Amino acid sequence: MATLGIPQNTIEVLQKYNFNFQKKFGQNFLIDTHVLEKIIEESGITKDDFVLEIGPGIGTMTQYLCENAREVAAVEIDKNLIPILADTLSAYDNVEVINDDILKVDINKLAEEKNGGKPIKVVANLPYYITTPIIMGLFESHVPIDSITIMVQKEVADRMQVGPGTKDYGALSLAVQYYAKPEIVAIVPPNCFMPRPNVGSAVIRLTRHKEVPVQVNDEKLMFKIIRASFNQRRKTLANGLNNAPDIHLSKEVIQESIEELGVPVNIRGEALTLQQFAQLSNIIGSKIKFDS
Repeated sequence: MATLGIPQNTIEVLQKYNFNFQKKFGQNFLIDTHVLEKIIEESGITKDDFVLEIGPGIGTMTQYLCENAREVAAVEIDKNLIPILADTLSAYDNVEVINDDILKVDINKLAEEKNGGKPIKVVANLPYYITTPIIMGLFESHVPIDSITIMVQKEVADRMQVGPGTKDYGALSLAVQYYAKPEIVAIVPPNCFMPRPNVGSAVIRLTRHKEVPVQVNDEKLMFKIIRASFNQRRKTLANGLNNAPDIHLSKEVIQESIEELGVPVNIRGEALTLQQFAQLSNIIGSKIKFDS
């Protein structure tokens, strides 16, 4: 089978099937063999690995994954791509294409069936609008994951790895860093895709922590607090928490908790580290139990 990382081969396949790019699925196909090789290398995939690929498109990266992994499950939402994938992956017997929305797939079950419940590697070239829900879904559902190596918009990759006090720092940075160690491993210019996106992309590898880096009693509460403190960036942390519909605390208790953390009461959420959010969550959590 012709390698799809070569632009001419991609064009031929798209013409053969009269394929139309779907704006709603944010489709941009990779047409650069160097980038594809780099993704495989950085994801550390070996013949021992079962790999979950999200959004295989026409199978460009899937071909590389099949060559390097023991087995691949590729989840593709666009039913128009299913016959194309059957064609472009016909040479491989170690791949299963699943026509579904990744947010609805039972990944735990997949890991159990295909990998004996051991942690799996995830590789994806994700459309911008769905990046955060997919990554958060993978982490929050506690599916067994070893690493996630993904192509995302450059600005989103930056956001995942920055710390407090920077303009890109937010709920996504904290969530990613709570669950994993993020490392940008490649910067990918628009001309590596068809059609060309308007922005630069980056490949980022998220290596799952063996143990989370902070002690937090109630993960869900911590993320509620984090979301509330970044929902209105201009506001102080106290006001953000006070205005949050799902945090039922009096203004006094909120201010008390912030003071107990040992930071100024008028501090903004973007100044707190993950460690401080965990502590604040533990302080607030003890007060909630005390109240009820």
